[in-house]
Amino acid sequence: MASLLTHPPSSIPVPTVSRSRHNRLKVWKSQNLPAISNSRRISVHRRSICYANTSPFEPSPITYAPENEETANIFESMNSSQELAKPSTTKTEPFIAQLQYLRKPLWLVGPAILLLTGVVPTLWLPISSIFMGPTIATLLSLTGLDCIFNLGASLFLLIADSTARTAQPCCNKPPHAYKFWNTLANVTGFLVPLLVLFCSRRGLLEPQLPFISFAVLLGPYFLLLSVQMLTEMLTWHWGSPVWLVAPVVYEAYRLLQLMRGLGLGVELAAPDWMVHTVRGLVCGWVLVLGVQLMRIAWYAGFTSSLASSSVDDY
Repeated sequence: MASLLTHPPSSIPVPTVSRSRHNRLKVWKSQNLPAISNSRRISVHRRSICYANTSPFEPSPITYAPENEETANIFESMNSSQELAKPSTTKTEPFIAQLQYLRKPLWLVGPAILLLTGVVPTLWLPISSIFMGPTIATLLSLTGLDCIFNLGASLFLLIADSTARTAQPCCNKPPHAYKFWNTLANVTGFLVPLLVLFCSRRGLLEPQLPFISFAVLLGPYFLLLSVQMLTEMLTWHWGSPVWLVAPVVYEAYRLLQLMRGLGLGVELAAPDWMVHTVRGLVCGWVLVLGVQLMRIAWYAGFTSSLASSSVDDY
């Protein structure tokens, strides 16, 4: 075609065909034209049938992406997620270190609160300033001292809970045997003095002790024992890590409380059976406190053995 465009029309050779031959060519073309057009239509129709998806059970053509692009996209997404995760860990590390730094003074603040609220008023406050005879004022004064200790013990347990908790949640539920024996010891310590009071009222123990004198001697004891039982149940329910320490705090103060009761018994001229009851309570709670300390030692050894076994597994 380019040659035709470059040459002028005068230089193109034009072949001459005779009229008769030209007519024969027209006839031949007109006869073969329908056949050619039909064959083209059939072939076109066959091509459309061949490429058409006539059966609904035949799967549609699937286009596959190159494997290199997919693997490259996967690794790029993994790298981007790792890059996004790195700044979060670097941001949280100083915050955790700061929290650990702030927790260190609490190791001294908690015991100091327990000392100021529990031991100092009991040891250095003279009994003469509290005891004003077998009256309700004396009972309220002793109850106020025990309430001050209860406030300090609650603060101490909260501080101990905050220092003992870790970032990873763990199971801090005590075993059922521990709950049973603790409840049994508390209920026994509650029922024995009441049984003694009942025998005194029935006339089985002589001489009888007035109720106000009995309340001055053992009223704060009953109140603090009830608070201890409530605190233990709350630590069990909340899964606090101080469930092993809470009984020790209250039982250690109970010894001071009962020793103070022995001094008040002398001031009240309590009968011998009442003094022996208080002494028996002191011995019983010393035994319970020793058992609690043995449990702490066992728990420490048990957790260390678990930690060593986990290290050996890795």
